[in-house]
Amino acid sequence: MNKRLLHHVWTRLRWLKPGYFLVLAIISGLICVFALRANNEHMIQLREAVYTADKNNTNITAALQDLQAYVTTHMNTNLNAGATSVYPPIQLKYTYDRLVTAQADAAAASNSQLYTDAQNYCQAQIPTGFSGRGRVPCIEQYVQSHDTSLPQIPDALYKFAFVSPRWSPDLAGWSLLLTIFFGVIFILTFIGKLWLKRQSR
Repeated sequence: MNKRLLHHVWTRLRWLKPGYFLVLAIISGLICVFALRANNEHMIQLREAVYTADKNNTNITAALQDLQAYVTTHMNTNLNAGATSVYPPIQLKYTYDRLVTAQADAAAASNSQLYTDAQNYCQAQIPTGFSGRGRVPCIEQYVQSHDTSLPQIPDALYKFAFVSPRWSPDLAGWSLLLTIFFGVIFILTFIGKLWLKRQSR
């Protein structure tokens, strides 16, 4: 290559300092770190809001939707438990316990009414008998034929795991791209200037 041309290019690019791009990469990298930390801290606040709403039984759906919307649109907010975890990260324990208790109460009330109905039915069918002993098989058969057991509530409906994106168009995402960009420019300019300097001699 023409040394005069290389020398001309070198004198034009001499002002371009690779250290500038290194400083910019470090600054944007620090911004990225703090933005990622802020994303994670806000996710923790939203997660605590879900736990509080679950415990107090107040607006659980809205709190859960806020958490999901934030996690799925921001980096470093991952709530996925992963393949090795036994339990999902979000569990509405109090909501599930309240539902199980309500179902148990409903089943108890239903069973109480069932036995009352069985006694009335069997008394009409078998009006005679000392202390109603002869009605026991009738009552048992009536209860078995009118089973009112409620289905078991699957607890999986009250467990949630949300996954954050690999990149998001927020402060953390853009500063990450700038860090990579300035880092690449720093390496290219550093190597390029060394090569031009040697070739132009």
